[in-house]
Amino acid sequence: MTQPAPRPTETAAHDRLYRSLRQQILTGELLPGQAMTLRGLGKQFGVSMTPVREALRRLVAEGALTLSSSGRVSTPELTNERIEELAALRALIEPELASRALPRAHLALIDRLSAINTANAEAVARRDAVAYIRTNLEFHRTLYLRAQAPAMLAVLETVWLQLGPTMRQLHGKFPRTEPPRHHRLILAALRAGDEPGLRLAVRTDVTQGLRHLTG
Repeated sequence: MTQPAPRPTETAAHDRLYRSLRQQILTGELLPGQAMTLRGLGKQFGVSMTPVREALRRLVAEGALTLSSSGRVSTPELTNERIEELAALRALIEPELASRALPRAHLALIDRLSAINTANAEAVARRDAVAYIRTNLEFHRTLYLRAQAPAMLAVLETVWLQLGPTMRQLHGKFPRTEPPRHHRLILAALRAGDEPGLRLAVRTDVTQGLRHLTG
């Protein structure tokens, strides 16, 4: 027997909730192991159980949330092995996306990346962990969109989702006192059309922080 199609209002509520939770997880607004309940989310967002259940189902499928055998839904608590695996994926995918973006890295894009990097530096100065993670991801995503490789970027975003809460935990343990040095190297390599330099700067940038968690 087929399930009835969700009503338009439920679909809209589910999508709104899904996008909001996804953004919170991605930017580290939620810490590792933070539990979620249908009732609590329904009350927080003013929606019924159906859209909450569907939003959580999608996020579990993406790896943004974990579902235990007892039915508990929470943000991922990553083991050292899992962190190393995800860091290795970033080290493989992100330099490739940057390399593919390089031929399309016009001056307007580089100016946009510089502006995002300024906002990133301001977040560091304010010690605003969530703003730092958000602008850091925006810097990378803005560059990678120029690669015109949507399947590769979609895979990368699932990696970012799994790492979001852990990156917030990392920022709490080792708060930044200065902006990422490798962003400046990425910008310099883009201006120079230096593909080997760009690959190295991106690879180092995306993996160096996570070493603190597994060290």
